Amino acid sequence: MTLANAASWITPKRLRVHGLLLALCLWSVYAWNVATPTLFDRAGNLKGTDFLHFYTLGSLALAHRGADLYSMDTQSQLVAQRVPEAAAIRYLPLYPPQLSIFFGPFAHLSYPSALILWLILSALIYSVCVYAVWRSCPNLRNYQLTVLILALAFPAFWHLIAWGQTSALALACFTLAFFALRAQREFLAGLALGCLIFKPQLGLAAAVIFVDARRWKVIAGALLSALAQLAAAWIYYGPDSLRTWIQMLLHFPSLLPLLEPKLYQTHSLRTFWTMLLPWPNLALALYILTALLTLALAARCWQSNLSLPLRYSAVLLATVLVAPHLTVYDLVILAPAFLFLTDWIVIQPNTSITSSLKLLLYFSFALPLLGPLARWTHLQLTVPVMLAILYLIFQRGEGSNPQVETA
Repeated sequence: MTLANAASWITPKRLRVHGLLLALCLWSVYAWNVATPTLFDRAGNLKGTDFLHFYTLGSLALAHRGADLYSMDTQSQLVAQRVPEAAAIRYLPLYPPQLSIFFGPFAHLSYPSALILWLILSALIYSVCVYAVWRSCPNLRNYQLTVLILALAFPAFWHLIAWGQTSALALACFTLAFFALRAQREFLAGLALGCLIFKPQLGLAAAVIFVDARRWKVIAGALLSALAQLAAAWIYYGPDSLRTWIQMLLHFPSLLPLLEPKLYQTHSLRTFWTMLLPWPNLALALYILTALLTLALAARCWQSNLSLPLRYSAVLLATVLVAPHLTVYDLVILAPAFLFLTDWIVIQPNTSITSSLKLLLYFSFALPLLGPLARWTHLQLTVPVMLAILYLIFQRGEGSNPQVETA
């Protein structure tokens, strides 16, 4: 069977059916799991999981307790006071201090009310970003139902809601940056990207790519935005909280085992090699080598003659791949890349590149659900698939269009 024949099996109708089945399964399981009278779901996990940490940080912000932002013991005591049922849960505090200020208003509410509000806000941000990107894809205008179903079925979005995480904010940053770049407002794009300082690992690839391209307006905007956030934390708490945060970052490698108790739920080159190889030094060396290769590919894509949506997709893929720490819910930032690449495929002739890309996008969409299998296989399949997609974008940018078929 040729690649073209294999890819032709993926039709809009099949995508709608598969997406609908997946969405029904995911959200039915979620609804059944959280339908309990207590704060714990049927699996024994706290509802909202990671949101408890943000709720605690917001509580500290209300009291201006900047000195306690990086004290696990103090935060554990505060949790016991505010959410007694979750008293035994502890989180490693690594977020910059300004994030606690953002969550301060949520801490005025009870934990269940604050969680519901945050999940609604996260879903709204995700929906607005997906809708805005879809509207910018002219070749997908007639597939609104398919896009809606697949947006609901996107496993990364499901994980985002299940974990109560902040990755919708990161998606908003990347989405705003894209539209600013499309409008040739590079400084504004930088301002949006600089907001990623709350998850600095997600800004690594963009920083390298835009410095390499000498897009100084983007860099200036990003620096100003990041510094403004940190300055707000300085004004609110004083310098000590920032100093402690920087010290925590300096010890980041030694803290990783605490930060990633479920390594199989991570999806980056670093954890790919860490799970695959039993030799830490070799795994680290291969991570650095493949991360540099990934950044080089993405940088070449950015400076190619490809359209902005394709080049930006390369940036998003590189962001995920090279991040030192990236959990499954962070894959939500790839939603624009799925739309951009699909929009491009729709009007392309059937070549080996487009057929391969169609198959890879199909599999990479659902592969995060198979992440837990890496506990036994030690192979996180999402990573090589994402790397292959990036390479195909690079290959297209280099003007290569081989008509090769595989049996």
